[in-house]
Amino acid sequence: MNICVFCASSRHIDDKYLRLAAEVGGELARRGHTLVSGGATVSCMGEITRAARAAGGRTIGVIPQVLVDIEVADEDSDELIVTADMRERKGHMDARSDAFLVLPGGIGTLEELFEMWTARVLGIHDRPLVILDPWGLYQPLRDLVTGMYDAGFCRADVFDAISWTTTVEEAFARLEARAQPVRPSVEELSEAAD
Repeated sequence: MNICVFCASSRHIDDKYLRLAAEVGGELARRGHTLVSGGATVSCMGEITRAARAAGGRTIGVIPQVLVDIEVADEDSDELIVTADMRERKGHMDARSDAFLVLPGGIGTLEELFEMWTARVLGIHDRPLVILDPWGLYQPLRDLVTGMYDAGFCRADVFDAISWTTTVEEAFARLEARAQPVRPSVEELSEAAD
């Protein structure tokens, strides 16, 4: 299974977040999954990819050229895709993924989370979306969404579209229980036949 992990690129975070990313990367590889990531070597993105490869896993990095210019692209990825912009990046990550795992992160991580969450609520995809939040960073987000639901701004299925977990084991159990492999598109099949 290809698991897309959204996580931090900040260099100013507590080491516990880096250790969590490394634990996730190692566990992902031990379970035989492929990592789809943001394609950078910094912070949690770098930790998760290095740990996945160290445990024998395959990594796919997707990074826009603008971030290649200001961050260090993960040239050690088994596959590194450089895109024109952030929208194209997310499209590639989405298309290559069977499931999505969200680790603690900043506004970029939130933006990625909300896009996948909204698409799942709307029925655009039915792939698992799991948040791994051992220290409660996203609790205010849960409270906000609950308040939005109570005020009538969200449907009840907003809660069914996502799983909130606190341990690596629980996160992978949720991902694996609901994931189905991504099927190639008609265009990909046509290109492969040529």
